Amino acid sequence: MNFKMPALALPNLSWNFKWPSWLSKAEPKPAEAPQMYDGLLVTCVFALFGLGLIMVMSASASEAERMFGNPYHYAIRHAIFMGLALCISGAVLQIPIKHWHDKDGFLLVVAIVLLIAVLIVGKKVNGSTRWLALGPINIQVAEVAKLFFFSFLAGYLVRRHDEVRENIKGFIKPLFVFFVIACLLIAQPDLGTVVVMLVTTMGMLFLAGARLWQFAALLIAGATAVAVLIILSPYRLRRVTSFWDPWQDPFGSGYQLTQSLMAFGRGSWTGEGLGNSIQKLAYLPEAHTDFVIAVLAEELGFVGVTAVVVLLAVVVFRALWIGRQALQDERYFEGFFASGIGIWLCFQGVVNMGASAGLLPTKGLTLPLVSYGGSSMIILSMAIAVVIRIDHEGRMARTQAVGGRRK
Repeated sequence: MNFKMPALALPNLSWNFKWPSWLSKAEPKPAEAPQMYDGLLVTCVFALFGLGLIMVMSASASEAERMFGNPYHYAIRHAIFMGLALCISGAVLQIPIKHWHDKDGFLLVVAIVLLIAVLIVGKKVNGSTRWLALGPINIQVAEVAKLFFFSFLAGYLVRRHDEVRENIKGFIKPLFVFFVIACLLIAQPDLGTVVVMLVTTMGMLFLAGARLWQFAALLIAGATAVAVLIILSPYRLRRVTSFWDPWQDPFGSGYQLTQSLMAFGRGSWTGEGLGNSIQKLAYLPEAHTDFVIAVLAEELGFVGVTAVVVLLAVVVFRALWIGRQALQDERYFEGFFASGIGIWLCFQGVVNMGASAGLLPTKGLTLPLVSYGGSSMIILSMAIAVVIRIDHEGRMARTQAVGGRRK
């Protein structure tokens, strides 16, 4: 395959010395080269990376010391995952989006095969079989399935655009594929990923122009299915009932949420100071993964939480804007794909923070780019690299079009 390295516009670091006008005639300045990537998006992503590393180091120190005798065990692993994510994302950044479009069916098959494989030879942790062990690395295949399924769905919406808008059959076909993936995820079990994928799928179908009555039917069917899965599963039912009133059983089903709420309460406006969280000292389970925002709230307060929300919101809105721009340029696969990634990041972030703050039932979803978790960080970094590549190709096309008109 012919991979092309994106052209990045680097700042001019040379010292611009100007001779006095009476010694030499001033020369006209050359036109500045247009920026070939979204600088604001990249800056916010690296800010979330840095903040995540600091908070994982702080939130995991107590547990790492108790379990491994090294308070920096999880922080070191997180830094390694971050470096690996950046390397893989750099490679993904060089892949033209056309190759994602051409191979979207193959990627879907890979996702389904991985989901089947994890049920057969997967590693079981805390009662769930979600990981494939490859030496020292555990891959959570549900994260891979998200990205590959959204790539397939974007390609399908391009190939069957008119059918999706005008024919119920075109609307149902991708939902059947989603149903197959959802069944494999429920078998792990992983209801949180199913909900994230369902919401993202609905968003992408909406952008493709599906009719409102179809969405109403899908929403009712999805809500009914989720309700049935919750009622039939005792531990899911306990999570939902504890979400309604966690203080009714603060040392049982409501333990995680009550400890998280205490962390938010102690943080107040400016927090107790970095490293001064009490809840992370073996009180709050999963402090460096699912509930890292609670530790951040306790240590950095409302100001710190607001900073995370703003940074993540900028990443989401830039992804949605890039998707919208691609659709306007009639680059439909790129537009649907970027928009789907934006919806995915938004909903997963909202669910994680909402669950930690007691606004939503507790789900095992990481906070994008902040929580500890190698698979999540790597796949989300790949997804953002795809968005940056889409933006880069759009800028290149517009620049060439402007250059052609000038000639």
